[in-house]
Amino acid sequence: MSLRLSGWDDTIVALATPPGIGALGIIRLSGKKAIQIIDGLFPSKDLSQQSSHTLHVGFLKNGDKALDEVVVSLYKSPRSYTGEDIVEISCHGSPFILQQVIDACTEHGARIAKPGEFTQRAFLNGKLDLAQAEAVADLIASNTEASHKTALSNIRGG
Repeated sequence: MSLRLSGWDDTIVALATPPGIGALGIIRLSGKKAIQIIDGLFPSKDLSQQSSHTLHVGFLKNGDKALDEVVVSLYKSPRSYTGEDIVEISCHGSPFILQQVIDACTEHGARIAKPGEFTQRAFLNGKLDLAQAEAVADLIASNTEASHKTALSNIRGG
């Protein structure tokens, strides 16, 4: 079942790294407006004109307000984890900065993703089967070499 058939055609955003203070934080967007939303916040380049699987360095701004110097990773549909356009923003890991970036994304049309929604979209778009989708959760939760090896094998279809 594709997302178009299920009625889900919005753009989602979420923190992809654990919350808290860190050197880096990654914010992920997925959906048909992901590139458009970040284009409005990233004046350095026209991301819609860039190739998939590319990195772009510049300042993220919300209006006249500079948010952070970031690296933007661009993955265009259908060659992405979810099968949709995905943009990942790597920024400094200050909780304040991360929240400012997420807020800017929601102000420009994204909504906060539900837990597991990126993987759910990958499943609904045929990028993962059910066993692989479940294995993603197992891999994230793995805390031993054996559980890591099993989950990784299951993601690969093994």
